Amino acid sequence: MKPTKFSEEVIEISRITKALAHPARIAILKILINRQACICGDIVNELPLSQSTVSQHLKELKDAGLIKGDIDGVKVCYCINETNWEKAKDELMTLFESYKKTNTCC
Repeated sequence: MKPTKFSEEVIEISRITKALAHPARIAILKILINRQACICGDIVNELPLSQSTVSQHLKELKDAGLIKGDIDGVKVCYCINETNWEKAKDELMTLFESYKKTNTCC
């Protein structure tokens, strides 16, 4: 009988990789890594995207737990969510390191 649910680990890796699956989100993460923190308008100025599109990408990254945002008046200051970032890194590294090269396939 086929299992009906995936493990929590598989679901978490899927959620993370889905958030990383767009070039704009990777660009946003690089900006946040280089600056340590950034206001949405600053990110918009660095990307060839509208403010609303950048906001959508920020929401996806925030929903995945990779970034967090603190409200400062009418502005939101974004930064890497260090706890979740380390967890995501560990989960992806575990996945990639679990492969042991063999010459038995293609």
